[in-house]
Amino acid sequence: MAVPLSLGPVHHLRLTVTDVERSRAFYTELLGFQIAMDAPPPADDPHHDLTMDLLQGGIVMVNGDLLLGLRPVDAERAGDRFDPFRCGLDHLSFGVAGRADLELAMQAFEERGVEHGGINDLPPFGIAVLPFKDPDGVALELTAPL
Repeated sequence: MAVPLSLGPVHHLRLTVTDVERSRAFYTELLGFQIAMDAPPPADDPHHDLTMDLLQGGIVMVNGDLLLGLRPVDAERAGDRFDPFRCGLDHLSFGVAGRADLELAMQAFEERGVEHGGINDLPPFGIAVLPFKDPDGVALELTAPL
C-alpha cells in the first residue's frame, strides 16, 4: 500500500482569463500580486522557447510564496465563462491575517465595484470568509482566522 504524500502549501496555479490585462490590473492593484514574468527573454536566450511555452501568451505574478499565472482563453472559447458547478475549480481562497483585513477588502471591493458577498463566520472551521469574484467571475475568497 502506497504511503500518502506529505504536501506543503500550494506552489502555483494558472487561471485562463478573457482579458489578461484586465485581470493583471485586478490581481496586482487589488490583491497585491507583483509581476514575476510578463514576457519571454530575448530570442537568443537558451530558455526563450521554454518560457514561451510556459507563459502561453500570459503572465506570471507572485504574492508571498504563491505564483499565479494568467493565460488568455483560446479564441474558439472566447464566450466561455467560469462556472463553479462544472468539473474543475469551485473557488480559490487566499488567507489574510485577520478580520480587519476582510473589512478593508470589503471597502476596497465596494469602491471598485467588485462583486462580493458579506463576511461570514464559520466557527466549525475557525475562520471568517469574504467571497468575491474576479473580472471573469471566478469565485474567490479571503479567509481569516476567527
